[in-house]
Amino acid sequence: MPDTPESRLRQLGIVLPEQMPILATYRLAKRHRDVVYVAGHVSAKLDLSALIRGKVGDGVTLEQAQEAARLCALHMLSTLRAEIGSLDQVAQILRVFGMINVAPGFDDLAASGYLAKTLDGCTNQLAEIFGDDAGIPARAAVGMAELPLGAAVETEMTVALRG
Repeated sequence: MPDTPESRLRQLGIVLPEQMPILATYRLAKRHRDVVYVAGHVSAKLDLSALIRGKVGDGVTLEQAQEAARLCALHMLSTLRAEIGSLDQVAQILRVFGMINVAPGFDDLAASGYLAKTLDGCTNQLAEIFGDDAGIPARAAVGMAELPLGAAVETEMTVALRG
């Protein structure tokens, strides 16, 4: 059996969640030629029973924030699969943008690398599924005063498909 993203999901025992509900006027994914833009996905549990909420630096630890970012990755992959049919159609994850809900006055971000380390939860999961070459994207991580529904993390990504 070839080593593909879909086979890696099975090997890792990962079952992607159902798609997230749309909360406003937008699409969860938008395809243009061989590029797919995946909208922001917030940190929800896999069964969508609850949102991982809170602020890093005030009640949310780095480990909890990393797990929230990992869950964002799985939700984005669920949306991507629904859009393209199979994750085996992915050539590369091009970019991930991560927004981390941080506490007011939380200035430990630069010294500890919390923003970068939080987003590692997302990009490490992508690398595990797609491999280092295709799965490690360019990325940006920013601290935000608030996120939708009080989510701890929100991520979006841009993906190149096989031609």
